[in-house]
Amino acid sequence: MSRRDQIKMSFEEGEAFLAEERTVVCATAGRDGWPHLMPLWYTVRGGTLWAWTYGASQKVKNLERDPKATLQVEAGTEYQELRGVMLKTEARIHRDLDTVARFGAELTARYAGEGVDPEQFLEVVKRQAAKRVALEFRELERATWDHRKLAGTY
Repeated sequence: MSRRDQIKMSFEEGEAFLAEERTVVCATAGRDGWPHLMPLWYTVRGGTLWAWTYGASQKVKNLERDPKATLQVEAGTEYQELRGVMLKTEARIHRDLDTVARFGAELTARYAGEGVDPEQFLEVVKRQAAKRVALEFRELERATWDHRKLAGTY
């Protein structure tokens, strides 16, 4: 078995990891050809990672030109603790005010704490939603790693 196979997460492990972490780094292609990397808060809806941002942001302009995005969620500080999920995706930009507001309330509730009802944030988020978009990242390919599986051996 290769080292790569030893550290790979199962699909279920990857999903659990995405559910527990809080920040995704989103890489899009800038107009000058250079990668544009930005952190986003996110949530997973029905197996698909979603985020939101300002509609006039550079990442949205980049995704309008080219919907491909690579996402990475990672954790760990020491080599033997490193773990993560990298997703090659195609982004869909949602601009419908109700869709954006409902997603924004869901996202806000996730970061407010476990068991928080998104409905309590809906009215507040609606005021922000007009300037924002919801980003749906449809997964095309996945790579995972969990160095803890090596049990301290390299």
